[in-house]
Amino acid sequence: MAQALYRTWRPALWDEVVGQDHIVQTLKNAIATDRVGHAYLFAGPKGTGKTTSARLLAKGVNCLEEAIEKRPCNHCANCLAVNEGRFMDLIEIDAASNTSVDDVRELRDKINFAPSQGRFKVYIIDEVHMLSTSAFNALLKTLEEPPSHVIFILCTTEIHKIPATVLSRCQRHEFRRIPVPTIVQKLKELCSQEKIKIEDDALTLIARQATGSMRDAISLVDQLSSISKKITLPIAQDVLGTATNQSVIDLVEASLEGSSGEGLGIIHQALDSGADPRQYARQVVDYLRDLMVIKMEAGSQLELTPEVRSAMEEHASRFSLNRLVSMIQAFTSAAVELKANWHPGLGLELAYAEALAPELPAPLPAAAQPSPQRTQPEPSSRVKENPKEADDPKPAPTERPSPIGAPLSLELLQQHWDSLKRAVKARNTVTSALLNSSRLIDVDGNTVIINFSSDLLRDKMDEEQNKRMVCSEMSKYFGQDVRLICTTGKQDIVLHTSGNGGIQQVEETLKKLGGKLREIPPDYSVKDE
Repeated sequence: MAQALYRTWRPALWDEVVGQDHIVQTLKNAIATDRVGHAYLFAGPKGTGKTTSARLLAKGVNCLEEAIEKRPCNHCANCLAVNEGRFMDLIEIDAASNTSVDDVRELRDKINFAPSQGRFKVYIIDEVHMLSTSAFNALLKTLEEPPSHVIFILCTTEIHKIPATVLSRCQRHEFRRIPVPTIVQKLKELCSQEKIKIEDDALTLIARQATGSMRDAISLVDQLSSISKKITLPIAQDVLGTATNQSVIDLVEASLEGSSGEGLGIIHQALDSGADPRQYARQVVDYLRDLMVIKMEAGSQLELTPEVRSAMEEHASRFSLNRLVSMIQAFTSAAVELKANWHPGLGLELAYAEALAPELPAPLPAAAQPSPQRTQPEPSSRVKENPKEADDPKPAPTERPSPIGAPLSLELLQQHWDSLKRAVKARNTVTSALLNSSRLIDVDGNTVIINFSSDLLRDKMDEEQNKRMVCSEMSKYFGQDVRLICTTGKQDIVLHTSGNGGIQQVEETLKKLGGKLREIPPDYSVKDE
């Protein structure tokens, strides 16, 4: 059976470790000066060389080369034994499957035995953050004062899960993500020696997809080399799922045109064709991110063909930076939102709805809105005595007066609509996205009517959890019970009532919209959950 490329190309000498020069030099100096510590903690992203460096350190302290500065030599008996996985004094433990306190106690009982082949027994505990709290406690004393012939090397991708008591007993080394140019250079060397034909653009794509992990990059090359004799950029994009789909470009164009129906149709067509919703969302994010980079006048950093660059510059010129940021956030949520699993396209639909929100009619400016009717105060004698003072314009207040207790009206709601939406967003971003996709139609008594561009969005807002949250926030904000009607033009209108009051008043509004009344059971409540 052929060995995986990442195992074949695992560094066997310090000089072969790339992207971690700050750590390599420190460990080489420790070996050369015979000042190796008793416990190390290697932390950093996956595939950046933590376990490899741990093995090299184990080789170095047990190497038989007389010149100490040349250790590990990689040709003595001990070095070869480590390379072949038969060095008895190198013990590798997977903490993910040995998490209990009993496993640590068993380890602690064995460390007192002297090394059988080398000078030191080296314990490499991988994914050490998986140990239980009791297992960490059992390890503490041993970490602090191990036998003189024992070295511990703890490796983790999640250092924040390591107890402070453990951190304080180890020499800590932070591994960094490997830069893209460094990965590309290493892959070129690998492909040359392995006789793999691959385009430079494909190598760059692979390096970017690896997100700083050399192991992942080599694994991707290994995967692609089994598909084609020559790896081109289109092949790599197709296999890795990173090609900018035409439907992504069409979706962005639809959002610029403000077309809700066309955009949802593009999403549904992509999903019906077998696209993975999360991968599709990532492609949208990648495209929007490139538009943002172009918008911020850093487009020269992007590796694009002249045709693609021209098209993207045209798209970027039609976006505002704020809207691009908002859309990137919305589709990023769609790519990672686990709650949307029960409905594959829901995350994408909500993200697109939020992307359309800036295109919906904005509330009237405060200056153009009639103020709610209020009882005017009697003219005071002071005003009569100082007519000049009465004529002087007063500066406008910087904050709107509290709406609590004021009669509910369309004008009042328009004045406070943005603040209300922010209050909903603080509680739930999905409900906020739905509310952003609506527009105010009318207010009748204590009933607010909003309109959506599609039945799908209206039905989602009509779900009990979403509607209750909006009603709850409006009721708290205005200091009175507020009901909500969701419409889609002349479609059915849903009214939540806990009684019969207000229905006759609403019917006149329904006639204007050409809709009919569909009533929710009376046990519905707008109170907080």
